[in-house]
Amino acid sequence: MRRTFTLALSALMAVSLAATATTVHAQRGGRGGPSSGQGDDDEAGKKKKRDEEWNQPKAPLPQLRNAGPCPYVKVLYDASRYIEFAGGKESASQAGFTGEIQNISSGCAYKSDEPIKIRVELLFQLGRGPKAEGEKHDYRYWVAVTERNQSVIAKEYFDLPVTFAPGQDRTYARDTIEQITIPRADAKVSGGNFEVLIGFDVTPEMAAFNREGKRFRVNAGQTAQAQQAGQAGQTQAGTSTKQ
Repeated sequence: MRRTFTLALSALMAVSLAATATTVHAQRGGRGGPSSGQGDDDEAGKKKKRDEEWNQPKAPLPQLRNAGPCPYVKVLYDASRYIEFAGGKESASQAGFTGEIQNISSGCAYKSDEPIKIRVELLFQLGRGPKAEGEKHDYRYWVAVTERNQSVIAKEYFDLPVTFAPGQDRTYARDTIEQITIPRADAKVSGGNFEVLIGFDVTPEMAAFNREGKRFRVNAGQTAQAQQAGQAGQTQAGTSTKQ
C-alpha cells in the first residue's frame, strides 16, 4: 500500500527558522606547487560533468543529489512490538494478535531550498496467538516527524489490515510511505536536523512490556511437558526392568 505524509508549512516554519545550518565541505588532497593548465582543463571538465548530473530533470528520486544528510528514520523501541494479552496475563498461552516491525529502509532527496522528500518501506511480521479471534485484524501504526532529539512536529496514523490464511498463525506484510514531505525555511536547513520515528499504536501496558525487553517462547510450555513426559517414561522403563 502506498501512502503520503505531508507536513503543513505553518506547523514547521518556526522550527525550520531555528534549525542549525549544516555545511558540507569537499577537500582535495595533493602535493603542493602551482597547478598546470592541463590540470585546470581537467577540473573544468569534471565541473561541467557534475553540473550536468545535478541538473538532470528526469532523474528518479533516489538518485537526486542532496544538499545535505537525510533525516534519521528509526523505529521507537517502546512501540516496536504489538502483543495482545487476554486478561492482562503476560504468557504465551494468553497471547492474541501480535506484530513486530522487522525492517525499515528509507531514502530522501532535496536540493537548494526545496522541501525534503523521504520514502520509507516497512516490513512487518504479524502473528495469531491462542487467544486471537478470527482471521482478520487491523493493526495500526504511526509515523512522526520530530526536530532531532526534541519535540514532535507532526504525527499521522495508518491502518494495516491483515488477513491470515486458514490455519496460519503468522504472516508478513509490507507497507510503503511513498513520500514524507518536510518543508524548509531556506537552503541552510539540513535534513540532519530532523528525525522520522515509526511505531505501533500500543497501549501503556504494551509499551511497558517492550521497554522492559520481555519476550517469551511460544513452545516453552510444550517443552516443559515433553520433558516431564520423558522423565515419566524413563521411570516406567526403570520399573519394568527391575521387575
